[in-house]
Amino acid sequence: MLLSDKFGRAITDLRISVTDRCNYKCVYCRTGNEGALYGDLPFADYLRMARVLVGLGIQKVRITGGEPLLRKGVVDFVRELAALHPASGEELDIALTTNGHLLADMAQRLKDAGLRRVTVSMDAVDPARFARITRVRDGYDNVLAGIRAARRVGLWPVKVNCVLMRGFNEDQIIPFGRFAREEGVAVRFIEFMPLEEDRVWSPNTVVTLDEIIRRMAEYRPLVEIPHARSETARRYRFEDGIGEIIAPVSHPFCGHCSRIRITSDGKIRTCLFSVWDHDLHGRMRRGASDGELAEFIREIVQNKEERHHIGEPDFIPASRTMVHIGG
Repeated sequence: MLLSDKFGRAITDLRISVTDRCNYKCVYCRTGNEGALYGDLPFADYLRMARVLVGLGIQKVRITGGEPLLRKGVVDFVRELAALHPASGEELDIALTTNGHLLADMAQRLKDAGLRRVTVSMDAVDPARFARITRVRDGYDNVLAGIRAARRVGLWPVKVNCVLMRGFNEDQIIPFGRFAREEGVAVRFIEFMPLEEDRVWSPNTVVTLDEIIRRMAEYRPLVEIPHARSETARRYRFEDGIGEIIAPVSHPFCGHCSRIRITSDGKIRTCLFSVWDHDLHGRMRRGASDGELAEFIREIVQNKEERHHIGEPDFIPASRTMVHIGG
């Protein structure tokens, strides 16, 4: 029986964080004082979890972190994931989210191992602004080289995620529009969410979809592209068909959510904003069979949250911040 929750949503997408470590300290993510809080597992353990979940109907796996390319053996892990066969009979769709700092040297090996797509986090197209956000000097050129290497080897489409924060980098909207056209990538503007380590989020810092579209129209008009029900964003191309912008959705897409997540220490999270997680790796350590793990996963998914409550009076912050969940 394939995975679905009590609201009838099919669960087909899995995100696995393979490390809590990161070589950047982005201001909207880390305080700059904390490092990794949770340990990494052997890749064999992540692979077993993925194999059980693929047997339950998972069709897409995204490798995340922290920064996943910091893990030695990640290329071999991609190769082992690519050998798994979903129940649909199609090949497993394997993607990776990275800050891009190490991507240029690894893009070809990742592609050869079976990686299909890559998303690069990049919050400014100005080197000085980029350094201010990441608190890493001279990182911009490495990330740009990684994006270009990913395109060159055919990790397609290349998506670039930009977290927008009012008063900080919302002036990068039009520069990113130019960047999307010049570099041939899809730029996705991500709303700043209450998931940072120092918990200073405020609704006033959020740059909304309507504002993004209005500002980009000052550069070039946008045309909306049809999107799947479970996609987390509305997608736009420029009117002349060149370039692509993926804009955030200011209202929850939760009604069609198809995702679950595994943290670097082997916990299942059914929502990015879950206030609890479920110890899948603990079951493995205690000797659970694959069948018992599958039953445990089914029970957890049945109780997946209907939606998040950001901005509502009863909103409770997630039990982990973003870097400790997996992007």
